[in-house]
Amino acid sequence: MILLASPNLAGYQAYQKNKYETASPHRLTLMLYNGAIQFAGNAKSSIEEKDIIKTNNYVQKVQSIIYELISSLNIKQGGQLAENLQSLYLYMIDRLMEANIKKQTAPLEEVIGMLQELKSAWEEIGKRGTLGT
Repeated sequence: MILLASPNLAGYQAYQKNKYETASPHRLTLMLYNGAIQFAGNAKSSIEEKDIIKTNNYVQKVQSIIYELISSLNIKQGGQLAENLQSLYLYMIDRLMEANIKKQTAPLEEVIGMLQELKSAWEEIGKRGTLGT
């Protein structure tokens, strides 16, 4: 049996793909922060529900996003700020691993707080027009 995607689904998928492909670097970074915050919250809920598989999946998604944020840093141009962000991101990765291994919510709460602060700062940068939005 062959399932064909409905035209509406295909259109939605094309819209989603286009949304990411045409977004500015500033907007993409905000999307990454939003995704990481959402998945970290899901991981926290999964720990509370004692769902080990979901916890692991959500933590891995957050880690993947943070690794993407690390890969987008330009240490040469960003200097000390980029180095500090890299250190912070690596610290978050460590805390995520701890949360996943020990099934504790406190490290996730810490990471969520840091991500929310970074997101707020990034939104403020966009409002000031320092980066293209």
